[in-house]
Amino acid sequence: MERSDSGDVDVQASAYLQTDETHERDEADHDAVFTQNEQRKSEHQEEEFVEGKEFDAPAVGMEFDSYDDAYNYYNCYANEVGFRVRVKNSWFKRRSKEKYGAVLCCSSQGFKRVNDANRVRKETRTGCPAMVRMRQVDSKRWRVLEVTLDHNHSLGYKSVKRTGTKRKCADSSIKLYKARVMDVGNSVNTNSTLKKQFQSSSPDVLNLRRGDSSAIYNYFCRMQLTNPNFFYLMDINDEGQLRNVFWADGFSRVSCSYFNDVAFIDNAYISGKFEIPLVTLVGVNHHGQTTLLGCGLLAGETVESYHWLLKVWFGLMKCSPQTIVTDRCKPLEAAVSQVFPRSHHRFSVAHIMRKVPEKLGGLVSYDGVRKAFTKAVSETLKVVDFEAAWGFMVHSFGVVDNEWLRSLYEDRARWAPVYLTDTFFAGLATCRPGESLNPFFERYVHKQTPLKEFLDKYELALHRKHREETLAESESLTLKTKCSFETQLSRVYTREMFKKFQVEVEEMYSCFSTTQVHVDGPLVIFLVKERVQGESNRREVRDFEVLYNRSVGEVRCICSCFNFYGYLCRHALCVLNFNGVEEIPLRYVLPRWRKDYKRVHAADNGFVDGADRVQRFDQLYKGALGVVEEGAVSLDRYKVAMQVLEQSLDRVHSVEEKQE
Repeated sequence: MERSDSGDVDVQASAYLQTDETHERDEADHDAVFTQNEQRKSEHQEEEFVEGKEFDAPAVGMEFDSYDDAYNYYNCYANEVGFRVRVKNSWFKRRSKEKYGAVLCCSSQGFKRVNDANRVRKETRTGCPAMVRMRQVDSKRWRVLEVTLDHNHSLGYKSVKRTGTKRKCADSSIKLYKARVMDVGNSVNTNSTLKKQFQSSSPDVLNLRRGDSSAIYNYFCRMQLTNPNFFYLMDINDEGQLRNVFWADGFSRVSCSYFNDVAFIDNAYISGKFEIPLVTLVGVNHHGQTTLLGCGLLAGETVESYHWLLKVWFGLMKCSPQTIVTDRCKPLEAAVSQVFPRSHHRFSVAHIMRKVPEKLGGLVSYDGVRKAFTKAVSETLKVVDFEAAWGFMVHSFGVVDNEWLRSLYEDRARWAPVYLTDTFFAGLATCRPGESLNPFFERYVHKQTPLKEFLDKYELALHRKHREETLAESESLTLKTKCSFETQLSRVYTREMFKKFQVEVEEMYSCFSTTQVHVDGPLVIFLVKERVQGESNRREVRDFEVLYNRSVGEVRCICSCFNFYGYLCRHALCVLNFNGVEEIPLRYVLPRWRKDYKRVHAADNGFVDGADRVQRFDQLYKGALGVVEEGAVSLDRYKVAMQVLEQSLDRVHSVEEKQE
């Protein structure tokens, strides 16, 4: 990794892409297609090599001048350990037939097929897992990406020298470029090729089990081979110890380009002292579902670690969210203000409400304080009402000196809903009672989940989220009223967002009175009365003020549903209906909730700079993803999408053939 000081310098998170290639395998027992994807560069590398006849065990990060050198090295290592080497897989470029990837394994790997020809022969293979996976990188050298050293059989084979062999173990001219990721506590120094790109002053290191850091690197290298546009960056100190890690797959990167207006930085795993110090960056897609924008593993809850994570994310995604929602964490607050000074940084009300039992449970008057606290947060619509309710709570129950309540009151402008009516949250505000922000990996990570298990479950979690989004695209809508507002948005919104808006349309019937109380030219203030469910399931009547500007079609309710959730509330709809408006003004029909949002958004971006390969890849990936998502809706669409993709690929290949 390239190292540079973090300071105030923008992150240059470069991603380097290679074209898709087909591969050929040396063995006929396997038949699959792999795609060659993004490969990151390490510039200005300080390299060291060793020469000699003694061969250390292979390790992730080792590099060789050629494939023959890499094969020769592994063959010599195998000769010393006592096993034979076999080429399991090879990958070749489509046009030049140049080899760019390979897997070398123990000759006992796998099992032979049973057929009439060899049925009587004794099985000599044991399914041995020992292997090395390597590929050619941008420096034209061959890098080891994955290693398994363990065998499941006895060793001791010594090779017999064959005349005419191309690869000789006596060759001492092999250049071995070392670039290893070291575990915490490992006394071996790493060279500068894996040193961090952003150096912080924090001495902390990731608290990982032995072998975890190698598992991380192995996983990232494997993901680069299978996941389009996968990106990762490691923060390593001068002793070769892993400090912080960031990664984002291709889907997360595309999601960030679409849904970067509001982001939730979830540090619940690291603040809750989970086994894995995970931090997730989450957004909201056009279905109102959470979507992953990036992940990180941090050494600790320090300003330096959070700053590194956010700086890398900002440099890669090139986006500055309009609103950032976090837990109340001073180091994270400081890092957000440094990296995103123009964003609205707000605290999650759901997280605060979740901590009430922990922070106030020991009070003698806990039940009374809890009810008064909930009422002040959830039921007040004006600042003056909130202040009065808060004052009543702290004085009536004698909690004026409670440190947690005092700090909350000081920060009230960042979390209390009555102060946030002009902040857009796209549903991440969770201001309604009973709502919460669940962790993105809630079903897959518990407090004792080890890192290796999480890496295995990571793709399962993403697959579940992608499946939920696909299902949301395919399910049909059902109208429940004859209201023109419902009909209008049923043609525009995604199913999930339409269902949420549909609740507001249905609840218009709980609003039994709409009265004009003040007129100032085109500005009119209405009072809408609604029957709501209060304590002990009692029905109460609440008043909601709605400002309506007849000349420009502007409508604003004091409940701020539009800013919090992105659609108009029942009170505003009642006022529009009262004034004879049959369609919701376009300013209140947000494009981010539209069914065709991704397709329209990608088209609006137009063509990118032809000289920038990374931009070309990103833009093409977005366009292809739109075809994939639409094609997954039904079997008929799937058939058409497959046909279109095949035809497009043939046309792309024909351009290159004409140039030849």
